[in-house]
Amino acid sequence: MASEPIGERIMAIGNALEHVARFMAESPYSKLAGDPTMSDFTLGNPQEMPLPGFVAALEKWSVPQNKKWFAYKNNEPASQAVAAASLRERRGLPFHDEDILLTNGAFAAIAVSLCALIDPGDEVIFISPPWFFYEALIATYAGRAVRVMADRESFDLDIDAIAGAITAKTRAIIVNSPNNPSGKIYPASTLTQLADLLTAASKRNGRTIYLLSDEAYSRIIFDGRDYPSPVAFYPESLLLYTYAKTLLTPGQRIGYIALSPTMTNRETLRQSLFLAQLVTGFAFPNALLQHALPDIENLSIDIPHLQHKRDLVVGALREMGYSLHTPEGTFYLMVRSPWEDDVAFVNLLASHKILCLPGTVVETPGYFRISLTASDDMIERALPNFAAALQEASAAIG
Repeated sequence: MASEPIGERIMAIGNALEHVARFMAESPYSKLAGDPTMSDFTLGNPQEMPLPGFVAALEKWSVPQNKKWFAYKNNEPASQAVAAASLRERRGLPFHDEDILLTNGAFAAIAVSLCALIDPGDEVIFISPPWFFYEALIATYAGRAVRVMADRESFDLDIDAIAGAITAKTRAIIVNSPNNPSGKIYPASTLTQLADLLTAASKRNGRTIYLLSDEAYSRIIFDGRDYPSPVAFYPESLLLYTYAKTLLTPGQRIGYIALSPTMTNRETLRQSLFLAQLVTGFAFPNALLQHALPDIENLSIDIPHLQHKRDLVVGALREMGYSLHTPEGTFYLMVRSPWEDDVAFVNLLASHKILCLPGTVVETPGYFRISLTASDDMIERALPNFAAALQEASAAIG
């Protein structure tokens, strides 16, 4: 029997994930992840035991209180109230409980939002360097992904480039602040310009351009900085959040979509998003995590210690001769590769017992990414090896 043809949409998804798939299947990381002798800076995975408070919350709420404790759950009112109250306190905006749609992480929040908002052929702008899966998710819902490069020096949004990318088919823009992988927090001045641009373009097009504000790292902020949320500047916004980053529990997935309290058609969109939650694979958090949300809402990894690791690694790498910026948030560093071929240099680092992510995987060739979720011991072991790898790379250049 002849093999069935592969659909065009799944091919587009595969093409969008080509570099990610190749790295996960063919790189030294695919063979050496988990080796205790390696210093693993590749992904935002925990390298130490989880927060005791998180473990205690799961243990506490795993004891059923009624026969429906582990029954089907969707947007549970108690969980919505916890998230909305936190947002009202943290953002200073009057978020409504009923406008919180609980999801199994920000991944699902993005998927649900795109499912509800875009029709085939609609264009969705995303900013590069991006999170791995934006383009693939847009393709999943038959949208057209439109890539706009951030300013390569400051990593700030390039408002003129965004303006040039907007067409009559533009339906949404995805903005991630603090940005993975750059660590850039978009300033209020930039967000004001973006809001003005989107307002004018929506009026010109005769339909709303929605802003999807991916705020996965919005509680991981360094140096006492303020965090201006894009939602505070543009009313037609959906705030997308996951608890997995501040808890460092990417395998226990809970997050939400929060509709801007000033959005003009909240009620209609709320219903559309609920339907999208159902058809995207029942994209609600599991019962246990929703029950435990009151206890885990304010838990966090040690942000001051994370900042200490940032300062230690940034300072040490710069002293060795590496070029890199200082991130304002997230737990990532983007470092310029001494070789133009960043994949080759990351392979060289692996030979020195260091695992990192090539910049090519996040559309930033010539760089590599370091995750500061690595343990203190990993960092201590890795620093002299970073120096040795740089010396070997420089010698090879001549």
